[in-house]
Amino acid sequence: MRSMNRRRELWPARHLLRLARFLSCVLICLCLSSFAASQVKPVKRVLIFNELGLWSPGVNAIDQEIFAVLRNSPYQIEFYEENLDTNLFPDEKSQRELQDWYFQKYRHRTPDLIIAVGPSPLAFMIKSHAAFAPGTPVVFFSSTEEFAEPPKLESHFTGVWGVAQPEKTLQAALRLQPGTEHVVVVGGIAPYDRYLEELVQKTFQKYESSYAFTYLIGLEMPVLLERLRKLPSHTIVYHTSIMQDGAGHHFIDATQSAPRVASAANAPVFAVDDVDVGRGTVGGYVFSFSLAGKDVADMALRIINGEKPENIPIVRGANIYLFDWRALHKWGLKENLLPEGSVVIDRQLSIWQRNKDFLITGALIILGLSSLIVYLQFSRKQLIQARDAQRRLSGLLINSQEQERRRLASELHDDFSQRLALLAFGLENTSEEIPDSLQSVKQKLRDLWNAVSELGIDLHTVSHRLHSSTLESLGLIPGITALCKEFSARQGVEVALSTDGVTGPIPSDVALCLYRVIQEGLQNIKKHSGASRAEIKLTKVENNLELILKDFGCGFDPGAVKNRSGIGIESMGERIRQLNGDFTIDSELGKGTSIRATVPLHPKTVTVS
Repeated sequence: MRSMNRRRELWPARHLLRLARFLSCVLICLCLSSFAASQVKPVKRVLIFNELGLWSPGVNAIDQEIFAVLRNSPYQIEFYEENLDTNLFPDEKSQRELQDWYFQKYRHRTPDLIIAVGPSPLAFMIKSHAAFAPGTPVVFFSSTEEFAEPPKLESHFTGVWGVAQPEKTLQAALRLQPGTEHVVVVGGIAPYDRYLEELVQKTFQKYESSYAFTYLIGLEMPVLLERLRKLPSHTIVYHTSIMQDGAGHHFIDATQSAPRVASAANAPVFAVDDVDVGRGTVGGYVFSFSLAGKDVADMALRIINGEKPENIPIVRGANIYLFDWRALHKWGLKENLLPEGSVVIDRQLSIWQRNKDFLITGALIILGLSSLIVYLQFSRKQLIQARDAQRRLSGLLINSQEQERRRLASELHDDFSQRLALLAFGLENTSEEIPDSLQSVKQKLRDLWNAVSELGIDLHTVSHRLHSSTLESLGLIPGITALCKEFSARQGVEVALSTDGVTGPIPSDVALCLYRVIQEGLQNIKKHSGASRAEIKLTKVENNLELILKDFGCGFDPGAVKNRSGIGIESMGERIRQLNGDFTIDSELGKGTSIRATVPLHPKTVTVS
């Protein structure tokens, strides 16, 4: 019962919670839908009537500008595009049927803005605007020369009057090719072709007394191209428009006829429209469909945003000096002769222009590396000079050491040894003169004599170590043989000496160098190795003497020896380097030590000054 009662108490609370959640969801949905509705742009309908279809590069260029600009408006634009196709349906009956069809099509869908591109759409709007879309603004692009009489426009109309100016193109062409004698004008038989041809003939009349004009109008395309291949020298060609040739074949002027004419002609071809430039023609003072499209699009945007067409003045002309860089260079036409303000398209950049950043970066890197090389060469030269100076100083020290050794050895041998010998001799004579009764005194004299004799022997040994008279008198082999025998006798270390193949006189500096290396090596064996046996091998290898001194002692760590303050090993190496030789030490703990030295027999020693 308690459980049932509790459920009854909780039931209203659960329903209230569910109801609150539901109302919250409804409220959020309403807010989101209201916000989304507020973000929807108002719709504006724009109807475009084109003279030709979008296959026409000129019409396509204008329409693309219109689409690009109006898409940035604060409205959602619905575009409707229709084509009168007057090149395919030029007769009045066909055009009237098309216009009647458009009346029916847009009877219940009146546009907010009409754009008329070409003379036929403009004429259609002038005639039927009140019935077709009364009060709707019209922005047009056309040319007054395409009408028999200048059209009368209502206040709802504004736009761009295109003006072809072939005279300026002719003047630019004559300036680029000063020796011109012949001017050839080519064209077709379509309505737009005829309109341009009449305008060109009327404009060029005043130049006929100075140049020979030829009008290749209404020819079949193959015949025209053949004529263009055989033009006389000093000729320029002015291409108007060929949307239909004399045989009735239809062409897209910019993409079909103009490139064919430019490819076949053996003379530079100049053009009327910007869409013909970049397809083989040189260019000229051309009518720009792109500029006209921008003007039309800007007017349309202003009207969409609320301005009245009567407050927007009609623009006349959208021309530009436009030239193709490739065609200029093909015909050898100098760029510096172009009119001021000319625009050159498809310019082929030079190697420098294409790779400027790369070349500059490369040049900087090369300059930096060159500077580094110069600095390193300078530093290397300084290091070489410092090394040479160090070697000269080492040579001076070694020579000074040898001279001092020679002097000390000479003094010890000639002075102190002689004096000790005399002292020993005196002690011996004195001992003999003392009576036998004074036996104790006599014994003391004998002890003094023995001590003086040992001192003399030691002094002789020191003198020999300082400067070997055997080496100086008899040469290297006897000198090191005596050194090894003396070392073995005094230190108890067996030394096996091998000098096989070493014969003939050996330069004194080489002999002294090797002698000192062996002497220092044996001293190191005595002090550090603890070996009881050593091997010395001296051989002649071509023009070098190779010395190997090997012991079988405890060995050492060569890396650790470099950090010690001793100079024994360094002095051996420096002596060898003074003679431009090679010196190496191989050792390992517990495996003995091997010293290898190679010295040229006739070295170029470091000059000591």
